[in-house]
Amino acid sequence: MTNNPLLEVVDLTKHYPVGGWLGRDQGLVRAVDGVSFTIARGETLALVGESGCGKSTVGRTILRLVKPTRGEVWLDGQRIDQLSSRALRSLRWRMQVVFQDPYSSLNPKLRVRDIVAEPIRNFALARSPDDLDRRLAALMDQVRLPRDALQRRPHEFSGGQRQRIGIARALAAGPDLIICDEAVSALDVSVKAQVVNLLQDLQRDLGLALLFISHDLAVVEHLAHRVAVMYLGQIVELAPAAQLFADPQHPYTRALLSAVPIPEPGLRRERIVLRGDVASPLNPPSGCRFHTRCPQAMDRCRIEAPALRARHACLVACHLIDTSLQGAPA
Repeated sequence: MTNNPLLEVVDLTKHYPVGGWLGRDQGLVRAVDGVSFTIARGETLALVGESGCGKSTVGRTILRLVKPTRGEVWLDGQRIDQLSSRALRSLRWRMQVVFQDPYSSLNPKLRVRDIVAEPIRNFALARSPDDLDRRLAALMDQVRLPRDALQRRPHEFSGGQRQRIGIARALAAGPDLIICDEAVSALDVSVKAQVVNLLQDLQRDLGLALLFISHDLAVVEHLAHRVAVMYLGQIVELAPAAQLFADPQHPYTRALLSAVPIPEPGLRRERIVLRGDVASPLNPPSGCRFHTRCPQAMDRCRIEAPALRARHACLVACHLIDTSLQGAPA
């Protein structure tokens, strides 16, 4: 990994207007609200949080599948969020995606050959039909599928095999960054482990950067170099994976990790049960958005939104961190 980030996201925001009677807007759904992070070459950043926290919207906005409300997205030093569709097309090969559902993300009418070859054809990467055949055979080898799979259709494969086809399609253009949007959540446990190991091997061999969007913290612990925890459209903690799992700083992160089983007999984490439900992104709470469920909330939390602040090797958005720093010896 290098010091210069491959991907830099600055204050990324995506709000959706909610329509009412006679076309009048009734407000904004703040799906993503000021998210910033970087990803280095060869690094995996996991984006985690409960369903509806905005993590998938972050991925789609980076890819420009949806247009950001504001903020900046930089790819290898070039700002891409303001590019026209035509200008962005020439860069799309560098960013690819693996979707959640391997059953619906592949065209059932096409052979695997045509599905995987589509990015190669779109970006005119093959010099000849023989070169295309060599590329497709190599991709099947990379994702550990037999080469004769190219002649079959998606319905002839299991879920894990279909996801390998989706990974092959993402690799076909030779990208620098792959966004995995819940890419293993629909798979059985044993198959999930195989696909995660495949992603690690591909990253090591090809130097890929991964944005791994997931709610499965056990997988994240195994795969990620760093973890960003989202709550209601905002990042509340960002830390190296080993540190986050060993010593989470934000109360929300602690609650999430308390639900992850420990793979050792006799060891259990103390479960932290959060009261109440996640607030609506249409009308998020004032101050800290987590204060309505936080067991340690103070009066300040209800009024003032905490900024991401450095705490050891991580960033945390929590007023409790300010309190602990004030009480620490100089």
